[in-house]
Amino acid sequence: MQIKIHKSYRPVVALCDTHLIGKKFESGIYQLHITESFYKGEEMNKEQVIKFLRRQAVEDATFNIAGHESIKTALEAGIIQEGNIGKIQNIPYALAF
Repeated sequence: MQIKIHKSYRPVVALCDTHLIGKKFESGIYQLHITESFYKGEEMNKEQVIKFLRRQAVEDATFNIAGHESIKTALEAGIIQEGNIGKIQNIPYALAF
C-alpha cells in the first residue's frame, strides 16, 4: 500500500493499493482517478499502515482511501465503517473526515 500526507489546515492522508496508482475508473458521471501526485508516497505493509492511520486520526486528519487492501486495513484500524464505502467499477473507496 502507498500512503502520503498532504499538509493543509489539517493533514490529508491518501492511502491506496499500490497497483492502482495511475489508473482511472469511471461509472456514469462518477470517476475515481488514482493519480501519482496525490496517492504515491511511502510503501507500507498492513501493520505499519494501521499504526500510521491511528496516529493520524489523533491529529484530526482526513482520509482518502482507495482499493480493496487499503479499505480492509482502514476498517481494521477503525478509521472508516462499512457504510462509508463506495465503489466505482468494483474498486472500493472511502472518505473520512
